[in-house]
Amino acid sequence: MEDLEMTLLEAEDKMDKSISNYQNELNTVRTGRANASLLDSIEIDYYGVPTPVKQVSSITVPEASQLYIKPYDKSSIKDIEKAILASPLGLTPQCDSTGIRLVLPKMTEDRRKELVKVVAKMEEQAKVAIRNIRRDLNDDIKKLSLPEDQEKESLDDAQKLTDKKIAEIQKLTDAKNKDLMTL
Repeated sequence: MEDLEMTLLEAEDKMDKSISNYQNELNTVRTGRANASLLDSIEIDYYGVPTPVKQVSSITVPEASQLYIKPYDKSSIKDIEKAILASPLGLTPQCDSTGIRLVLPKMTEDRRKELVKVVAKMEEQAKVAIRNIRRDLNDDIKKLSLPEDQEKESLDDAQKLTDKKIAEIQKLTDAKNKDLMTL
């Protein structure tokens, strides 16, 4: 019985981590508003070490459609600029002597629809990850050699947990899509 509870708790923990990962992925999808998390995936070569931009600079949002990156080390401005240009964000950095300004252009209707499709793919990957955890959980439950009625109840609990976590993913997706389609 104790093994069963540990197995369920481990599976729930893995599912929570998958949801957290999905949420982090969603933060990298650009909406119409500026958000410092857009730069989370961008790294520069800082003294030979790949380093996230957010670790070598302060990132502020001076306006709803702007980000301002102020590096702690002014010599890294060019490296940050190159990294942003090479990223899939599609933004053009504007440099001055102290930092970099990123102006997020208004998104077109087509671009919004395209991003909704990207979010749908991310959502499906997250749901598959949850279902894979459920499959592993079901295998672990069957290996425990429980009485038939207890095994069936445990498998039902695993399905309820899966349904709950998939609903959380759906809620995150709906919020992101609403944010994307809001002008």
